[in-house]
Amino acid sequence: MSDGATGLIETEAGAEPRNGERRRGIDRVIMLLEALLRHRAPMRVGDIAKMIGAPRSTTYEIVNSLLEAEMLENVGTEGYVYFGRAMHLFGWAYSHHNAHYRRIIETLDKMAAETGETVQLCGLRGNKYIVLDCRDSSGPFRISSDVGVEVPIPWTASGRLLLGHMSEEELKDFIPPGDYKLPDGRVIAPAEFFSDVALARRQGFSETVALADRFTWCMAAPIRDSYGAINKTLCFVLPVDTPEARRSELLALLCERARGLSLAGS
Repeated sequence: MSDGATGLIETEAGAEPRNGERRRGIDRVIMLLEALLRHRAPMRVGDIAKMIGAPRSTTYEIVNSLLEAEMLENVGTEGYVYFGRAMHLFGWAYSHHNAHYRRIIETLDKMAAETGETVQLCGLRGNKYIVLDCRDSSGPFRISSDVGVEVPIPWTASGRLLLGHMSEEELKDFIPPGDYKLPDGRVIAPAEFFSDVALARRQGFSETVALADRFTWCMAAPIRDSYGAINKTLCFVLPVDTPEARRSELLALLCERARGLSLAGS
């Protein structure tokens, strides 16, 4: 979740509105949608109200409005709600009317078909890493990823590229201290991570081995915007025992396709 969204969810129900009741109502709609996205499953309205720190009556009013707009829909008969079909239409409109994004999706499809490996489009949301889109491996060792799930940046190859514009001091301020601890309890030394970021900046790609998952080898290449900034990456997620020759072949393909998707030269 983005820093701004986190701040909204943590706002107390009794806090003074910053820009009047109208702004506060809009904020709560955003908070509610962010809460559902973060939970990644249907929720009861009362539970949403607790999560966003809003009165139940206000939350019910917002939910009813979103149900009427088909932005939410009822799930089952026990009061659960989740995203509705209007949200799908918003996503469809974005993906089909953004020419660059269409090119990226076409590239994901093509790379997955050509290689049989898991291919991802990755980026940042606030101070977390997320998978924006993914095509899973068709091989016997299937590696899949949850699109939209927020992951600590130091766990990822992409994060080392996406933060390449930051100084060491900026990295210290940006990464929460707890995010250096891996799922299995190992801890990445901040200095080691800063060094990895600098290396990724110099070589134009990043690879990590057995960090978030001990069985995976991850590689990422930058997709640059029209200003040359890196706000998306193209990635392969491979079995950790993938032969070196195969990894080299895939890394070359990854860098080539990422350059082809970039809107500015490296």
